[in-house]
Amino acid sequence: MIEAVLTIGAILTAINVVVNIVLVNKSSKESQSSYYPSFFLAIVGLLLVLVASLAPKVDLLGAGFGGWGIAALFAAAIGFVITSILDSYKNVNA
Repeated sequence: MIEAVLTIGAILTAINVVVNIVLVNKSSKESQSSYYPSFFLAIVGLLLVLVASLAPKVDLLGAGFGGWGIAALFAAAIGFVITSILDSYKNVNA
């Protein structure tokens, strides 16, 4: 199960980072829209962890709801860090 959670987390992180990079490049300096995908992923991760404590054991692609929630929270955290670094470089060079 740990291997499935790490794989899911890596895939979600890659997708989230690509979407965030595109949004950072397409948005204006004052816009915060590039943070929305990571924020959405964090909310989904928290909801999945909450559902895991209430729902019976469910297995999706080798991980339960809690594993998916942990993977989503990991992807959101890495996405926030990378987006904030890219956004700060965009604002310094402009």
